[in-house]
Amino acid sequence: MIPHGGPVRSARLFLRLEPCVDIDFATLTPYERYKLMSSLIVPRPIALITTLGDDGTVNAAPFSMFNMLGEDPPIVMVSINRHDDGALKDTAVNIGRSGEFVVHLCDETMAAKMHRCGARLPSHVSELADAGLTTAPGVDVSPPRIVEAPVAFECTVWETLTSESRRIFIGQVLRLHARDGLVDRATCRIALDEYTPVGRLGGGLYTTTRDRFTL
Repeated sequence: MIPHGGPVRSARLFLRLEPCVDIDFATLTPYERYKLMSSLIVPRPIALITTLGDDGTVNAAPFSMFNMLGEDPPIVMVSINRHDDGALKDTAVNIGRSGEFVVHLCDETMAAKMHRCGARLPSHVSELADAGLTTAPGVDVSPPRIVEAPVAFECTVWETLTSESRRIFIGQVLRLHARDGLVDRATCRIALDEYTPVGRLGGGLYTTTRDRFTL
């Protein structure tokens, strides 16, 4: 307690400021901003997305600039950047043309095959065949789902945002496919012990969700 008539000091005088590096993003190149953001905003869920080319080829590619945005309506977002040469990726071309896509969440058992789908192949060559993944027909959309994936969301485009560097698709979820035993349909609870998704860190690093705790 401060004695009557004693000095009153601001609490700010007693704060210990930690060292900090301030970076003005306006002074950085897009690649520098990408390196910082993609390595710090982690872990990120990975969407392995299937689409159909105009010749019927099933395209599959992983994207970690992805997340859920809401449940009413049920929407997800995926941001797809251009290739280094400026060309749109097949996934962006196909979604823009058809307005349909399927988002798969990947677990530890299929992580290597998911990563393999990131290879740049000709548009008429399916990444799924190269990675050794199989498909089943979609119900509400034309693109098929990947059988090996624990979770698949059939989506249609709800809104599209465009910039010089990317296409951002906001998709409305029409249907969920889940591995048998993963979802309790009566309670909508997930058997978390059976669900081992992987997430993306910076560079080529990934992470599992084995170490979990509750707050």
